[in-house]
Amino acid sequence: MADLTGIGSVADLASNVINKIWPDKTEAEKAQLAAAMAVVQGQLDANKAEAASSSLFVSGWRPAVGWVCVLAFGWNMIGLSIAKVALGLINHPMQINPADLSEMMPILIGMLGLGGLRTVEKINGVAAK
Repeated sequence: MADLTGIGSVADLASNVINKIWPDKTEAEKAQLAAAMAVVQGQLDANKAEAASSSLFVSGWRPAVGWVCVLAFGWNMIGLSIAKVALGLINHPMQINPADLSEMMPILIGMLGLGGLRTVEKINGVAAK
């Protein structure tokens, strides 16, 4: 009878090579999904702990950042137009620039948790393509 242990090790080697060239995407996707869920859950736990704090410096920073973003949006959408009209009415036209929201948008989106919600939608298979 022939020794079959060599055949088994060759088969294992071939399987390892095939998996490296063509990895099982479902296992990789499951691992990525589990890692993303762990990050989201960790952030949710941190958010709950911060919100429950009685210290204004711990629980108040999110509202403060939120209000700064709201004021910037308010300035761009309402205040800027009113200021330009008012300056034009008193014959003192001036170049006034809108607030730069390019740096605030990632902060605001992160604060609102839209990134995490998108991840949850993708996990549940209800995300729009």
